[in-house]
Amino acid sequence: MSDTTEKNDFPWGPATGVGSLPGGDAREAAKTVTGSFEDFPFLAELPARGPGADMTGRTIGMLVDLYAHVEPSGWRISDRPGRDTRRARSWLGEDLDALEEFTQGYEGALKVQAVGPWTLAAALELRGGEAALGDAGACRDLAGSLAEGLRQHLAEVRKRVPGARVVLQLDEPSLTAVLRGQVRTASGYRTHRAVDRQVVEGALRDVAAAHDGPVVVHSCAPDVPFALLRRAGAAGISFDFGLLTERDEEAVGEAVEGGTKLFAGVVPSTDGPLSDPGGSVMGVRTLWRRLGLNPGTLAESVVITPACGLAGASPAHARAALAHCVRAAKSLADNPE
Repeated sequence: MSDTTEKNDFPWGPATGVGSLPGGDAREAAKTVTGSFEDFPFLAELPARGPGADMTGRTIGMLVDLYAHVEPSGWRISDRPGRDTRRARSWLGEDLDALEEFTQGYEGALKVQAVGPWTLAAALELRGGEAALGDAGACRDLAGSLAEGLRQHLAEVRKRVPGARVVLQLDEPSLTAVLRGQVRTASGYRTHRAVDRQVVEGALRDVAAAHDGPVVVHSCAPDVPFALLRRAGAAGISFDFGLLTERDEEAVGEAVEGGTKLFAGVVPSTDGPLSDPGGSVMGVRTLWRRLGLNPGTLAESVVITPACGLAGASPAHARAALAHCVRAAKSLADNPE
């Protein structure tokens, strides 16, 4: 991952999306994303198309020398690439084609997402049906395969959008459950043992090393381990702002002072009324005051996003939420106090 100087020099945009959108039209999604975020577009995921288009399936399609197929219980390791792997790769190709079409001549930050090693280990089943998480060797193999797959994917993105400064987002919604031993076994009667924090941190660092630019870790689950992610070298941490608790605040303040970018999920990701842009970021301003941080650093420290992915929203709400992120970010920059 990049050092603090590179983080500060990087052309972060003021707002972006988390990853998923409703619908199944890759061109429409790319058009929406690039039209909404002139400074920080992202490669959208469209899980409504089916298994392989979701974040887990897309990432499994990137793996090198590891294959999986869909069972009723989820994705399971295979001996060879089959229909489900081919479909995942085909959809990713469609998404990249569409992104390339709508980013001709683009120069600036561009975000791509993949599932991180621990959420992937919690989701991917070994041949016997248990999650890879329960097998330390399988976890190491999975992390290594993921790192190599990401290197190839990032090279393809750079080839298609040569002016982009690529940001890699690792989605880790299961990370806290992995650390706490809360991931259930196949039977549902037990949980997998908690994974040692140093092992978790090391695997995140190794996978992130596949990218020579900034890496952001995203989780819209409660109790995001801010300090661990910073130690692993995350340039940014993406989270649901509404789930922050008082005990998170000190870690957030340390992250800001250490130069970590906060991707604050403040815009609702499911259908419902949107407040005025200033109201959406009021909590961020309040937190800044409570932590005694300089209001002048708000705009440079925070990227505004939806609270989580938008796959469960209507297309109309998804478009409105993305546009609202941009307006909320402008409000934050214009009125930091």
